[in-house]
Amino acid sequence: MSSTAITKETYLEWYKSMLLMRKFEEKAGQLYGQQKIRGFCHLYIGQEAVVAGAMSVLRKEDSMITAYRDHAHAIAKGMSPNAAMAELFGKVTGCSKGKGGSMHFFDKENNFAGGHGIVGGQIPLGAGLAFAEKYNGTDNVCVCYMGDGAVRQGALNEAFNMAMLWKLPVIFVCENNGYAMGTSVKRTTNMIDIYKMGLGFDMPSAPVDGMDVVAVHNAMDEAVQRARTGEGPTFLEIRTYRYKGHSMSDPAKYRTKEELEQYKERDPIAAVKHAILENNYADEQWFEKEEAEVKRIVDESVKFAEESDYPKPEELYTDVYVQKDYPYILD
Repeated sequence: MSSTAITKETYLEWYKSMLLMRKFEEKAGQLYGQQKIRGFCHLYIGQEAVVAGAMSVLRKEDSMITAYRDHAHAIAKGMSPNAAMAELFGKVTGCSKGKGGSMHFFDKENNFAGGHGIVGGQIPLGAGLAFAEKYNGTDNVCVCYMGDGAVRQGALNEAFNMAMLWKLPVIFVCENNGYAMGTSVKRTTNMIDIYKMGLGFDMPSAPVDGMDVVAVHNAMDEAVQRARTGEGPTFLEIRTYRYKGHSMSDPAKYRTKEELEQYKERDPIAAVKHAILENNYADEQWFEKEEAEVKRIVDESVKFAEESDYPKPEELYTDVYVQKDYPYILD
């Protein structure tokens, strides 16, 4: 049972936040095709409910850490779309000063501890963030996201063991979109119910419908309340789907068009819009207004990114070490 009530305002905020994630990502894909965004780019389109359902139970003080499919997480956590788009462009006004690019968004002010390019590398870091909260005596939690491919890393077992031993306030979330890059989960393991991996550590674990933002909200709410009250971690396998390939260079020929269309019929944004209309929370005029506002925000972020400067060459030598006068950097 959810202790964080789902209200009219919750639904309206879900729609606005998921639409912003979707339109930002669609624009990023378009700009990548125009070669205005270079390097790697992993889009989140289709998975928006996984983040939106978490944000409706989290506080700003709670931390979030994820892998390299990180644009939506960062924006949902409070990052300015301007800073996000500028980072994709490699501009100095980006959230990581143009040095991180698509895979390495960070926002200290909003406690977004980054996207991480090393597969599974963020899992023990998520446990560490939670350890810090417990050590400092707060009731803040950490949500640590990973993909279905990352759960095969040995670091997961080490992190799960310590998190349970020390009852750390962390929610481990496997965003199971069915494919680790182009490899189906069914081709990598005999046990396709990934959530059961947590049971070996006596960690409360459960599967969640990631195309249903209400289901995500309720599961996350229970997990967050457990963490806040000192009961320790939870492992959630949130079953979702990405409409695009693993990255912009992936033609996604390893799946059928029929499979993709089946998931699109369950689109989380369309489902929330239907619920809003059915409950008379808003009318079509409201949707038109919000869609126009999201378009304005995304267009403004592109303008901001295009007009920003690239980092100067000397920026290569900054932000490398905490110690300002580190002696082994040559002038």
